[in-house]
Amino acid sequence: MFDKILIANRGEIACRVISTARRLGVRTVAVYSDADADAAHVAMANQAVRLGPAAVAESYLKGDAIIAAALATGAQAIHPGYGFLSENPDFVDAVTAAGLVFIGPPADAIRAMGLKDAAKALMVDTGVPVVPGYHGADQDADHLRAQADAIGYPVLIKARAGGGGKGMRLVERAADFAEGLQGAQREGQNSFGDPAVLVEKYITAPRHVEIQVFADAHGNVVHLFERDCSLQRRHQKVIEEAPAPDMPADVRAAMGDAAVEAARAIGYQGAGTVEFIADGSDGLKIDGFWFMEMNTRLQVEHPVSEAITGLDLVEWQLRVAAGEPLGFAQDDLTIDGHAFEARLYAEDVARGFLPATGTLTHLQFPDHAAFGAGAVRIDSGVRAGDTISPWYDPMIAKVIVHGPDRATALQMLTAALDATQIAGTVTNLAFLSALTRHDGFAVGQVDTGLIGRDIDTLTQAPHPLPHADVVAALALSGLLDPPDGCDPWDTTRHFRVWGPSSLHVVLRQAEDDVPVALQIDGPTITTADGAHLTVQRIADGVRVTSDGQSTRLGLAVDGDRATVFGPGQAMTFTTVDPVAAAGAVLGGDVVLAPMPGLVAQVLAQAGQTVAAGDALIVLEAMKMEHTLRAPRDGQIADVPVTVGQQVDDGDVLVALEQELEA
Repeated sequence: MFDKILIANRGEIACRVISTARRLGVRTVAVYSDADADAAHVAMANQAVRLGPAAVAESYLKGDAIIAAALATGAQAIHPGYGFLSENPDFVDAVTAAGLVFIGPPADAIRAMGLKDAAKALMVDTGVPVVPGYHGADQDADHLRAQADAIGYPVLIKARAGGGGKGMRLVERAADFAEGLQGAQREGQNSFGDPAVLVEKYITAPRHVEIQVFADAHGNVVHLFERDCSLQRRHQKVIEEAPAPDMPADVRAAMGDAAVEAARAIGYQGAGTVEFIADGSDGLKIDGFWFMEMNTRLQVEHPVSEAITGLDLVEWQLRVAAGEPLGFAQDDLTIDGHAFEARLYAEDVARGFLPATGTLTHLQFPDHAAFGAGAVRIDSGVRAGDTISPWYDPMIAKVIVHGPDRATALQMLTAALDATQIAGTVTNLAFLSALTRHDGFAVGQVDTGLIGRDIDTLTQAPHPLPHADVVAALALSGLLDPPDGCDPWDTTRHFRVWGPSSLHVVLRQAEDDVPVALQIDGPTITTADGAHLTVQRIADGVRVTSDGQSTRLGLAVDGDRATVFGPGQAMTFTTVDPVAAAGAVLGGDVVLAPMPGLVAQVLAQAGQTVAAGDALIVLEAMKMEHTLRAPRDGQIADVPVTVGQQVDDGDVLVALEQELEA
């Protein structure tokens, strides 16, 4: 086993690797950018080395600087995590040339699976079924369009390099092919430096089922069963589970055998995932699944495989890289229970899942294990007080549960999400909670289109928490704070000789102004609609009692912001400055940056006439492209940004001529 390793990554996966290394007595070296100088993975590691500025090209993608850091600190091996350089064969070659060990597959194995078109050709030769489509080298737009016409719509255009849903466009009719192709090529170039694409038949009721494989340097290859990753939006996974619901034993065996053959065909070593698309329209069948791609690294969703097999995949990555043979054979592996993983992100669901930023002023999870076995496990690379920046993926945590069966595990996931509290940024917590309560998902009727079909229901604002506005008004007015001293008169702050005291405030919740008028008579609070209640501060929030019924709500206060928590949701209130509110500008005349990002395309110019919905700006943020459109019909007055310009949240990108009143 190694004495010291360097982790060439950040955030949750860096913390995950460090956790296992600690347990094995292996010392660790972290690397960091200027934006991550105080990050959790830096604090966890035995040593840390600065790479450079926040931009990934100047920090986490600087392979030479990472190798130099490993050599300078005496590390013997480099763990790449996932993303960044994890599937870069040139980096693997450089690591090996420097006399270090790469904790992952050989460079040739990565190259074999690195381009989707070449990988699929190899799988055809190996006898693994492949989705019908065009995987050729001719990238002429007219040729690609002709191939799509021959395949038949809908088709999926996919960047041949990379993964994670980037460079992928679903095209449902010929008229949209050109726009989809340009978007996929542009995103492929920006994300992977390769604009080449392939075109495939889109399976209309697809399920995304993947097989975890593991191989050593001694010829042993096994699979650790399947994960179902069908709950996706924009081709990005949201909730994963293992094993797949309603998986027949013969299909599991056939998929597992195909995955093992794929790994053998490229001389694989370490942890990898072979991804299949399956036709879920009439149940999973042996002749109804096809190879999509192989991820030659550890996957984000690996904890669910760990839960059902009892294995620590990072431990076995280290052991295999150190030359040890696998300590188990295929017949030794069995499935124990059921596991789910939900990806908790800083993102604004109401604004189309736009990535969000902010400082985590409050972060509370249910009782859990961190990075290890447990009924509830939380893998996170952030802490309360940390900032979600625009530079990197906005993941806050992975919430993982393991139960004896699927129904129980799903109940556990719902409960774990209900007990999670986050303040300081918007999140997808309520959306995840709604997914766990979805009737079809509950009975295992999942496919990659589920979220898209039911998006309106899943993204509906939850019912307001009862009396949350009252709790926030009291908290922001300091009326829930304990007395400062021992003076008994401090306990009579609401006492008035001639009657009850009153509180009149205006709060802002989401985009709404919320007037709150209360009469306070001792412990009794009377609302404007005549309800009588009491609000008692308790250790983890408040207890609100009305009509003999008591409700516990979480509460976090940060300056002029109060967040009230209920099961799986949060409502944030701020005090309203009447002067600022009076000066607010209507947003129909401007297009604002919804988040910090880089202007990738400018599609409008001053004097141009546009219609509502026309694409005006393409903004690149957090590794994805976001198209901003005209809010109404009108004429462009000004476009104050240029391609390549970095913009902040709220910056004006396009201004329309003001509409004149009739």
